[in-house]
Amino acid sequence: MSAEVESSALVPLLDLEPIEVNIFRGISPPDRTERVFGGQVLAQALVAASRTVEARLCHSLHAYFLLPGDPKIPILYEVDRSRDGTSFSSRRIVAIQHGRPIFHMAASFQVEENGLEHEIPAPLDVPPPESLPSEEESRRSVIERVPMRYREHFLRKRPIELRPVDRGDIFRPEKRPPRQSVWLRATSKLPDDIALHQCVLAYASDMTLLDTGLMPHGISWFSDPIQIASIDHGMWFHRRFRADEWLLHVQDSPSASHARGFNRGLIYTRDGTLVASVAQEGLMRLRKRDSPAAQNDDAKPHAR
Repeated sequence: MSAEVESSALVPLLDLEPIEVNIFRGISPPDRTERVFGGQVLAQALVAASRTVEARLCHSLHAYFLLPGDPKIPILYEVDRSRDGTSFSSRRIVAIQHGRPIFHMAASFQVEENGLEHEIPAPLDVPPPESLPSEEESRRSVIERVPMRYREHFLRKRPIELRPVDRGDIFRPEKRPPRQSVWLRATSKLPDDIALHQCVLAYASDMTLLDTGLMPHGISWFSDPIQIASIDHGMWFHRRFRADEWLLHVQDSPSASHARGFNRGLIYTRDGTLVASVAQEGLMRLRKRDSPAAQNDDAKPHAR
């Protein structure tokens, strides 16, 4: 989804239109002109799958991004009801545009039940979100350094607010360990529907993971001509939560090689409860500075 809408508009964007049994249609925001944000496709696909199950919540999903989405036309989501068991339901979702699959995802749903529990504790030395600058304050503080052609995009309204715990200089990034923590939440109140909150968090989970893999190289999408895009995405939901309350996304990047970066995230409520885990591999391809692609505005594909 384009992140150019406030979360009050995110809910109708995730309210897919049923076309036929197991077929749904989603749209992109009208002011989105380049490719579709990967988090939109991820969230809309989870909405489509959730519409085909009852009394069960998603506990895991595994997705591949195949082609860039075209924001000018709707996306069709076809759901295959692979299996409905006593406790688990399995779904396969394919997103289609221009007659071709652009994305596919497998998702599993489970009846909620009790069992053994443990979790890795949240970090203790993280400042609360209220002590950090708002995203708008942070962006306006550097707007004069943003090239004119990117300023409108840079200051646009977003459905998810991000407050990095350690915000680096995106124009002159320094090399640092591939670890970061980011507070996030939807920018307006959401309905009391746990499935919707899962879809919103799936949307948000695609927003900063690839940045983590750039940190040890002293690179940002403003400082270097680089092509970055999500390749795959895995997500596990452990416990209930609200996506309109502050969540801490603790991320690291164990490896980068062959123009790909691998990134992981643990997502906690502010009281330290682990509610979700994420893993993603992304394309991180350096371009030559004098190449036509590096000089083209479209070579800045960081679509969130």
